[in-house]
Amino acid sequence: MKVLRFRRWSAALAALLTTSALTVALGSTPAGAAGGTGTGYLHTSGNKIVDSTGATVRLTGINWFGMETDNKTFHGLWSNNPWRSQIDTMASLGYNTLRVPFSNDALKPGATASGVNDFVNPDLVGNSPLQILDKVIDYAGSKGMRIILDRHRPTSAGQSALWYVPSTPESTWINDWKALAQRYAGNTTVIGADLHNEPHAEGTNPAATGACWGCGDTARDWRLAAERAGNAVLSVNPNWLIFVEGVSCPSGGLSNVWDNDPSNDEDCGWWGGNLSKAGEFPVRLNVPNRLVYSPHEYATSVYRQAWFDAPDYPANMPAIWDKYWGYLHKQNIAPIMLGEFGTTLQAAVDKTWLQELMKYTGTGVNGMSFTYWSWNPNSGDTGGIAKDDWTTIDQAKQSILQPYLIPPVGGGGGPTPTPTPTPTVTPTTCQATYAVTNSWSGGFQGALTVKNAGTSTWRNWSASWTMPSGVTLGSGWNATVTQSGTTFTAKAPGHAADLAAGQSVVIGFTANGPSTPGASGIACS
Repeated sequence: MKVLRFRRWSAALAALLTTSALTVALGSTPAGAAGGTGTGYLHTSGNKIVDSTGATVRLTGINWFGMETDNKTFHGLWSNNPWRSQIDTMASLGYNTLRVPFSNDALKPGATASGVNDFVNPDLVGNSPLQILDKVIDYAGSKGMRIILDRHRPTSAGQSALWYVPSTPESTWINDWKALAQRYAGNTTVIGADLHNEPHAEGTNPAATGACWGCGDTARDWRLAAERAGNAVLSVNPNWLIFVEGVSCPSGGLSNVWDNDPSNDEDCGWWGGNLSKAGEFPVRLNVPNRLVYSPHEYATSVYRQAWFDAPDYPANMPAIWDKYWGYLHKQNIAPIMLGEFGTTLQAAVDKTWLQELMKYTGTGVNGMSFTYWSWNPNSGDTGGIAKDDWTTIDQAKQSILQPYLIPPVGGGGGPTPTPTPTPTVTPTTCQATYAVTNSWSGGFQGALTVKNAGTSTWRNWSASWTMPSGVTLGSGWNATVTQSGTTFTAKAPGHAADLAAGQSVVIGFTANGPSTPGASGIACS
């Protein structure tokens, strides 16, 4: 039995029985600037990820999938929310890293991206999957975010237990990784390769046909394959991190549950989630300080593992996480980057699971890194941080994750220390300009650029303007944007309340109605 997900994967134990919007100029810096995701390329030190200066970095990111599917590009590009606006929102919420799943089909010459809303994202029309990826990387980098590339599937048809299938042999897998490593060499926004998503068991033992760990069979031993691919990537780009997921059952096969002999039933876990043998059989890379282990972990909305029904739940969970992957962090063997974890949050047991898992990862910069699954609302058994309109946020999930998020520089989000009070500038020292940056049938996207032209910091900045009758606000970013009658008002967000002398903020918004005539009566306060 398998639990069917949007990505066609399930828990192993089941088999045993996600010019448009502009950025805030205030604090906006290119990727690599000191701050949320550090400076330059990243490497490891014990159980820490550190930047080029040695400062500890915690990746607190999110998955945006679609490039691994038949669309061969990010899902949600069909929505009314422009792609840049979606990245703006991710950054403003505090997600400093994007994990980008892809399939090898999306990398083939002539690959075509589909499911792109031409009206909302006209700059993507005619772009190949890789060209769209380039644009996402460039814009995310401008927000201070980092990118992890995840080889999610060998073909867009579905996932695979092993890292190769007949149509995508190991040589293609490795060569495509080398090509990506070369394509983004020198671009510090792209920090590494998640080599293969969720290797897992297939076949009933002793006739195992799935991915094992430490079994020594080169056709099935995921640990050995990760070494081959990781070293090939590092031979092209020695600056990348190599993210290695676990397996489900270390033997690579499923236990025979019909023999009524529990003594020989193997201890399995989630697909990609079992790193229990990595301590005994570590991944060995030719470039030191590049290995990050990346397990997956899910709740009952994906599959109801036995431990969710234990009498001592949730007190039993830390020991389970310790056994499968947490020991690698606790024993200072290597960093953990929890590559996927998620839930619909519809069950109370799942809410408890998410709260306890986040506690387990630790708070602050020294906690374990993670990328939540997912931004996309169309993940069938987890849902997303974005709701079905790709704009509204699932606040119940976000509230649990928020205390653990470390926002990118320029992205904002999350609690920050209250700044020292400074004088407020008068409206006469404010300069504002308005432009329509995009339009489509029935709506448009606008940008109001507000500059502090004074000599002192403008605290709790705000601006207002008048739109023609019949124009209604859709969404806003880089400020709290509201509408009252024909008056639109933008107030400083809590994470970027002050505008220093000479700096600007670009307030983006979408609206329904005609784009002309434009804004009038612009005022600052």
